[in-house]
Amino acid sequence: MSRTTSRAAAGGLLLALGLTTACSTGREPMTATPAPAAPLNGRISITYLQKQGDQEYFVGEAAGAEARAQVLGIDLKVVNLGNDANKTVGEVQSAVAQKSNGVIIVVPDPAVGPQVVQIAKSANVALLTSDDQICATGPDPAACAKENLVPRIGFSGAQMGGEVGKRALEEYRKAGWSAADTRIVSAWKQDVTVCGDRVKAAKEAFAAGGGADVKSIDVATDNTPTGAQDKIAATVTANQGVRHWVVWGCNDENVQGGVTAMQNAGISPDNVIGVGLGAYLACKDWSGGKPSGMKAALFINGRDVGAFAVQAMYDKLKNSREFPPEAFVPTTMVDATTWQAVGATCS
Repeated sequence: MSRTTSRAAAGGLLLALGLTTACSTGREPMTATPAPAAPLNGRISITYLQKQGDQEYFVGEAAGAEARAQVLGIDLKVVNLGNDANKTVGEVQSAVAQKSNGVIIVVPDPAVGPQVVQIAKSANVALLTSDDQICATGPDPAACAKENLVPRIGFSGAQMGGEVGKRALEEYRKAGWSAADTRIVSAWKQDVTVCGDRVKAAKEAFAAGGGADVKSIDVATDNTPTGAQDKIAATVTANQGVRHWVVWGCNDENVQGGVTAMQNAGISPDNVIGVGLGAYLACKDWSGGKPSGMKAALFINGRDVGAFAVQAMYDKLKNSREFPPEAFVPTTMVDATTWQAVGATCS
């Protein structure tokens, strides 16, 4: 591909992905993590640090980032942080030492935010987050002033949660259940801001659509299938009188864990409405052809996020274009009959 063609493809990514940007007014762009003011000449080097890099969503994100880097002629290093907050800090320091011009990061724990920001700022390295937020001045992004949030590429938690809540309500009405013997399980890692945004929006959409009478049980998990399964199993045991269950959460892992816990408790799939978020685990149930409590899932394409994050970093470094405070990629609700058509892959 010629340089002219590459630039045209790069400039058209925002439109091609159907992205929407959350804009702010009345304030200067965030300055917590400044990049060099002048455009860089020569080859650009970027480090992409991901939590849970072996998860299907993040595998796709890395693939999208690598594909976009190849188009743009960028040197890209992808690092799997797992769930290790200490490794996060060390890898940011390593990226600086290896002369990366920019760092894109998905943190395992938002508490490391201020330290990550300070390392990047001191080295004059551009910093961008994908998926999860971090704050320049404190460990909790939810308590952070907007001007101190590091720019983020990902999905709108409110939009995603709203879609989950709407689909759950649709399934609930279709099932004809009564509120008296139905409970909602909301499962998520409660120190992750974007998870809280998703669950809150799901609750609001479900209630606003006419499901306000259904009681909800909040379940704190570690965002893994086994962690969610254990916690939701205890919830089911403590609520023996409940006949019908609606399950949603931060991600597919929480919902899959909940559906499995209910299956193990002898609850029929007909009495479970699970609405996942990701579709990479939900589709495993659907591919088997057996009845499942997983009724639908919101498909989120990690490839799009990785590609746009690299694009945004390139535009910042090469063209001095400011990061948007937040930029979002589109999502699609899928079920057992539609997941293959949108290109969802199972992990």
